[in-house]
Amino acid sequence: MSCWETILDYGLRSVGIGERLLPRNDFTLCQQFTLIGSGMIWNIYFGVIALCSGFLLATTVAVGKAARNPLFRKPAEWFIFVFRGSPLFIQFFFAYFLFLSLKFAYPVFSPLTSAWAGALLVLFLNTAAYSGEIFYGALQSIPKGDTEAADAYGLSGWPRFKRVIWPTMLRLAWPAYTNEAIFLFHATTLVFFSGFPAFQQRGDALYYANYFADKTFNPFIPYPILAGYFILLTLAVIGLFGLINNRLNRHLPQDKRKRLRVRPQIIR
Repeated sequence: MSCWETILDYGLRSVGIGERLLPRNDFTLCQQFTLIGSGMIWNIYFGVIALCSGFLLATTVAVGKAARNPLFRKPAEWFIFVFRGSPLFIQFFFAYFLFLSLKFAYPVFSPLTSAWAGALLVLFLNTAAYSGEIFYGALQSIPKGDTEAADAYGLSGWPRFKRVIWPTMLRLAWPAYTNEAIFLFHATTLVFFSGFPAFQQRGDALYYANYFADKTFNPFIPYPILAGYFILLTLAVIGLFGLINNRLNRHLPQDKRKRLRVRPQIIR
């Protein structure tokens, strides 16, 4: 079998298209690159959906935590505390068995026992908590002069938040939020190792890398391949978020724009 035929057979296997059975022996580099790359479809799916939906909830949580009314502030504080205070692996584990127990009493919860829905919900809540804390810190760092200028122009309520508070918050929080986005994509590798089972051997990139490592007793081929895929994904995230960062800072002079710098030592 040529490499091109391998790609055609296994390139979309993680989503149920192509060969039903995994290769059993005589593994080639092409098979490992193809299947691990196929599994990256799930990692990208989890990361993109959780990041986009979590962004909206994170903004709401940050505003709630900054509110003076304890009816809004306390739930936001506890939400952030619970999801930041417990390991993501444990959240996956307990969420799966919670959804499994609810499934028997209420069939409507049945989809949540599948990774595509249940694990996505956990990632969504987890990244919303971390991002909410980042946005809250940015809200606290907004220069007083910006809000005073908004007051001088007669802006208040929603127009004030939309035109002054929210854009400034994003500009200040974006470097840290980029690191959170990178971590989120890396955290997607925990999905099929924490409780959510793989259906018909359709897993993410780490699932297939672990499969090859177990079959060949040689982890020094599949895991570097996996790392290479995630490095490429990280570069793509950095590039995309860098463009957004430039857009957020387009009003500043060229010499005063802060360049987006990823600092691996502060990534969770």
